[in-house]
Amino acid sequence: MKRKALIVCITLLQCSLWALRGEGVPSLIWDTPGRNSSGSMPCGGGDVGLNVWVEGGDVLFYIGRSGTFDEHNGLLKQGRVRLRLTPNPFVAGSDFRQELKLNNGYVEVAAGGTAIRLWADVFRPVVHLELDSRRPVTADVYYESWRYRDRPLRKGEGQQNSYKWAPPEGCCTSKDSIRAEGNGVVFYHRNPEQTVFDAAVAQQGLDAVKDRLMNPLANLTFGGKLWGEHVRYIGAADGEYAGTDCRVWQFHTPRPVRKEHIRIALHTGQTPDVAAWLEGLEKTIAGITTGDKERSRRWWNGFWQRSYIEATGEASEYARNYTLFRYMLGCNAFGSAPTKFNGGLFTFDPCFVDGKQAFTPDYRKWGGGTMTAQNQRLVYWPMLKSGDWEMMRPQFDLYNRMLENAELRTAVYWGHKGACFTEQTENFGLPNPAEYGFERPGWFDKGLEYNAWLEYQWDTVLEFCQMMLEAKSYAGMDISPYLPLIESCLTFFDEHYRYLASRRGRKELDGEGHLVLYPGSACETYKMACNASSTIAALRVVLETGGLKPEMLQTLPPVPLRTVGGRTMIAPAKTWERVNNVETPQLYPVYPWRIYGVGKDSLDIARNTYIYDPDALKFRSHAGWKQDNIWAACLGLTEEAARLTKLKMAGGPYRFPAFWGPGFDWSPDHNHGGSGMIGMQEMLLQTNGRKIYLFPAWPMKWDVRFKLHAPEQTTVEAELKAGKIVYLKVTPESRTKDIERINNTYPHNTP
Repeated sequence: MKRKALIVCITLLQCSLWALRGEGVPSLIWDTPGRNSSGSMPCGGGDVGLNVWVEGGDVLFYIGRSGTFDEHNGLLKQGRVRLRLTPNPFVAGSDFRQELKLNNGYVEVAAGGTAIRLWADVFRPVVHLELDSRRPVTADVYYESWRYRDRPLRKGEGQQNSYKWAPPEGCCTSKDSIRAEGNGVVFYHRNPEQTVFDAAVAQQGLDAVKDRLMNPLANLTFGGKLWGEHVRYIGAADGEYAGTDCRVWQFHTPRPVRKEHIRIALHTGQTPDVAAWLEGLEKTIAGITTGDKERSRRWWNGFWQRSYIEATGEASEYARNYTLFRYMLGCNAFGSAPTKFNGGLFTFDPCFVDGKQAFTPDYRKWGGGTMTAQNQRLVYWPMLKSGDWEMMRPQFDLYNRMLENAELRTAVYWGHKGACFTEQTENFGLPNPAEYGFERPGWFDKGLEYNAWLEYQWDTVLEFCQMMLEAKSYAGMDISPYLPLIESCLTFFDEHYRYLASRRGRKELDGEGHLVLYPGSACETYKMACNASSTIAALRVVLETGGLKPEMLQTLPPVPLRTVGGRTMIAPAKTWERVNNVETPQLYPVYPWRIYGVGKDSLDIARNTYIYDPDALKFRSHAGWKQDNIWAACLGLTEEAARLTKLKMAGGPYRFPAFWGPGFDWSPDHNHGGSGMIGMQEMLLQTNGRKIYLFPAWPMKWDVRFKLHAPEQTTVEAELKAGKIVYLKVTPESRTKDIERINNTYPHNTP
């Protein structure tokens, strides 16, 4: 009877009309200019990100773009642009307004009847600056570059690239080529013949297969052209911003204007020479049309209709910051490289993050082309429930490009099959050279990073394999291009741990016919582990979800348990030799692997782990990549999930609320934002098989409405008001019968 009444209730709710969302998500508005680049506002689209701010009456912005990796695999910006108007409407006045118009994906700066609109084309790499003024103004446009000369890396500055703390003597970032004339300036960076790829191949003993290795840095050229309709080049001068010297190319309108349109077309490519790169740039320019703005705005309109979380009252700040961070992720929907966890496209001058790291605007800690998988995964997991599946492809495709290199290193070092992806992998599939170790014993296994944190940690790739498998269920995505990658990653674990066992003794499996996953690593924390729970859970779930290698599934050991204080809980591993970091892999079987959770068997074991495990308690935090908010939500611990969400999703330390960090990494901290998004999604919606749970860890006093996605190509829209569900819509309608709970009735355990 209860179930029948529930279905009738849902049907009645679906008959009610959902209020139209009007113009879409609300704008973010500032009514005063900023002080420096740390107070910038993000703007972007496609694979371009701009940091926009107003300082001293000037409108400034940095240009970032996906895939612009230099010879050392640093992710370089495309320069800084400054606009100065005379008379200047932005110097003073009560009507100043800087607005991020989220629904249409652009920034407007306005005052005194003058408006500047900045937007990036979603479908081609072009930035537009549009000036519209009631009264004529003289416009000066400056293209500013700190790479007008070779820049030797200062002590500590190598952290921005793949050399990290061990750059070779004399290491420098080579200068850009910049040429201005007429109404525009062409600028580009072309990687020299020798790059960090060559250094890594030699360091890691792979010269014999070098010609078979994918090299994303060779002949890579990136940059663009800035030009305007009325401006003319008047000369170059030296300048400085935030302690970094630069060269400034100035353009001026000979006569006052009411309108001006500045365009910046970008191009990146691995070309045999600069002439070929210039041809590609000209194709980008030739493709610009008058309909580009409308097409980009339609894309953003659709983006906001795809999913949302909106709240009033206490939760409104957290929902707003969720939305702002999702916007930042949307700016790299079509990038050639994934969104980096350590700032994405929106890093700003590092002196405003850490005064001890006052380097150029290209700086970010933990590298540009280095794929730190434990961090990257938190950027991409939330895209399943937000319905942003197309944005996941840059990350998936990166792994596919790296696949052959990862398989080659396995074959060279150990003579068996499978792809081995280490935890800090370069975008060419080899370990980061600094983490691999330039000073390592000759006898040490060449397949391993000579690093106390990273040795034997190679299971994080399985999270991306699982994302691919789930994208098929969530989105109907054709994942056939990724199946060889998934199977190869699984093959590595099967063959490698049989290989290691056969060198310790006569048998490849233990006495119960199971693989012995030793030496292993439970995240970076429990080292020299045997049968790490995070690894076993990962292998089991990927094998089961993909229906792959049933014979391998039979050889997996069980997730290890232990008893502490008379309570059974998940163990980090069967055994381990030391604790090296502050992660909690014993809760990975809860998330991301969902073996334990709301509605599942043995929920008490997982809750015991969260509430009583001494290391879990000691490591608990909301900062950076910490996932306690997610685990609390997945375990139905509502009050605890709310407590951590308040801490994690409150506004960050900078003017833009979703610029968090630096945390453990850098600002803006994207793995902080990603883990915050995941936690809020799990508080609102969870699934268990075909069952769909609404509000499993959402406080009944927090009014909210949302649209999120679920497996089997399902969307769920619901509104909670004053503790009651006032709207519910499930698409397809046939999935309505799978709604199992619409009230928050789980115990509110608070550790």
